[in-house]
Parts: sequence; C-alpha cells; structure tokens
Amino acid sequence: MRKIAVIGLGRFGMTLAKTLSASGVQVVAIDRDGKAVNEIKDDVDVAVRGNSTDQSVLLSQDLDKVDVCVIAIGEQFESALLTTVLAKQIGIPEVICRAQSEFHAEIFQKIGADKIIQPEKVSGESLARQLSNPQLVDFIQLADGFTLMEFRAPKTFHGKTIRDLSLRNRYEVNLVVIRRETAEKTNPEEEPVLETIFPRADEELRENDTLVVVGSDEALTRLPRE
Repeated sequence: MRKIAVIGLGRFGMTLAKTLSASGVQVVAIDRDGKAVNEIKDDVDVAVRGNSTDQSVLLSQDLDKVDVCVIAIGEQFESALLTTVLAKQIGIPEVICRAQSEFHAEIFQKIGADKIIQPEKVSGESLARQLSNPQLVDFIQLADGFTLMEFRAPKTFHGKTIRDLSLRNRYEVNLVVIRRETAEKTNPEEEPVLETIFPRADEELRENDTLVVVGSDEALTRLPRE
C-alpha cells in the first residue's frame, strides 16, 4: 500500500488527503491548525498537529518512509520552502509542492521539489487520482461518477488475453482501445510511436501497452495497480 504525507490542510490539502484515503492510500496528514486536524482525523490513517519546519516532527511520524510528500501549505511561503528542504533532506523519494504563482513554482524547483502543481490548474481530486494509481496516464471525467481512464497495463495483465481478463465481469469496466508501441526506441529521449488497437477477445496484452477504459469511479478504483 502506498503511503503519502499531506502537509497543509487548507481546502486543497484537505480534499487531496480525503480523496487519497478513500482511494485506499495510507495517508499521514499534518497541519499547525488543530481545528483542521480534528476535521480530518476520522478520514485518514494519521492526523497530527505540528510544525512541519521542525525536522523532529516529520521524523516522529516516519515521514522518511513515505512514498510521496505533498506540501500543500498555501499562505506561509517561507514555511513551505523550509518544509520542502527538510523533506528532501530526510530522503523522501518524491516531494510535490503546491505553488500559488509561477514565481513560487520557480523557487520550489530550484530547491529540489520533484513536481510543482498549481491549484488553479490541478484540482485536489485530480492529483489524488494520479498519486493513488502509479499506472495512471490520463483521465477525462465524462459525467458525474463516470470516467474515461488511460493507464499502463499492470504486470498481472501481461501475457493475458482480453478474454482471460474479463474486465467487464470482474471489474465492471469496459475496454475501449489498447495503445501499443510499434517499435523499440533507438533514442531514450524520443517519444514512442503508438498504434491504436481495437480489442479482440484473443488479443494478448504486452508489457508496454496502455489501456483506455471507461467505468464508474468506484469500479475504476478496483483495477490492479501493480
């Protein structure tokens, strides 16, 4: 199970933490505001009131063992910067920072943030989808509760036919198309050339295939992630 820390429980951080937890991710939520911590404590695995610019606070919650740390501190830019530096120092593999402007984004990038998001461009729900499913490539919300999703075929799908997988019966999702690399890349920096394959029952999935499926949000969370 993926473990993700969310530091800063404003509207964006609160939505992100709750959505991640509902998607089956182990969430550690941290904020200085006791009211925000009380609001979320029943929705996540761990909710802690603390100062994220204090390294001992981060280590006391084993943040050096999380897969991802999202720093969603909005108003206190200096605190966000210091927290980012500490998160990198304790060895968190992926540190994602919320930036309120392009200028802030540039600074986060310079101090080592792995990814920068801006709330007006990426919603909490959208980021939660990406973080909870590492295989996710892209998605489009079709209607309330239904999504078209593109994701990399997990290892458990490799070498199996569409008939074997029985996606509709087993997961209640419909496979629309398969996107497959046509040839090996000679240059690692080149974008792969993809062909679109309309699925047949005897079509066997390969390692680098991506699948485009449609289904309810609840059904899509049941798809394998590894």
